[in-house]
Amino acid sequence: MRLKDRVAIVTGAARGIGNAVVRGLAHEGAKVILSYYEHADVAEATIREIEAGGGEAAAIYTDVTDSAQVERMVQSTVEHFGRVDILVNNAGIYPRKTWHEITEAEWDAVLNVNLKGCFLCAKAVYPFMKRQGYGRIINVSSVTFWGGAEGLAHYVAAKGGIIGFTRTIARESSQDGITINAITPGAIQTETELEMFPDRQEEFAQTFAAMQSIPRRLVSKDMVGICVFLASEDSAAITGQTINVDGGWMMH
Repeated sequence: MRLKDRVAIVTGAARGIGNAVVRGLAHEGAKVILSYYEHADVAEATIREIEAGGGEAAAIYTDVTDSAQVERMVQSTVEHFGRVDILVNNAGIYPRKTWHEITEAEWDAVLNVNLKGCFLCAKAVYPFMKRQGYGRIINVSSVTFWGGAEGLAHYVAAKGGIIGFTRTIARESSQDGITINAITPGAIQTETELEMFPDRQEEFAQTFAAMQSIPRRLVSKDMVGICVFLASEDSAAITGQTINVDGGWMMH
């Protein structure tokens, strides 16, 4: 087990990529905190499954745009498990609208969750990671940063900001024993997508298979391996990097 006795926080962990990553980290021996904003029932069910498999897990409701709630989440983690070693900043929203029709409130909402939340969570765990001389921060950006995406100007702006933020804090914090990296997932089939576009799944599968070098639809579980790697000692010499996990769609 590559993460035995490590303690991890994953935001946006009730469903999708976050939920798959929580399970993957737990499978590798990490004690995990599921930070969630919606779908408390799914978060609790995930905890029961992890515990049934011999792991340790807890769930904490958190609005990542609220600094007080974020600080409470991290403090509760330390009180519960004694430390915090890994943070996966995954929480995000992606409403669609043509860029010139986006309202100021809509712009702020997306930037607050996707970018400000990333900043607040990283800032909250930093003192604990610095004190113990060890930490792994993984920021989830998006493949849309590389090529843009119609109807997602606010989302892409936030995801691009995450990459810039990652590079900067990596330069400032890696001497403290903390590595900070970003991943850019590709077109992942998630529960949200299935709910939003139930009748377009065959179309999406064909479209993305044609664009990717690996001709199949990616799922949340495809993001687990890279997160385990970046959370482990195997990535000790990697920081400030952005790793694309998109089936060979965008290459850079």
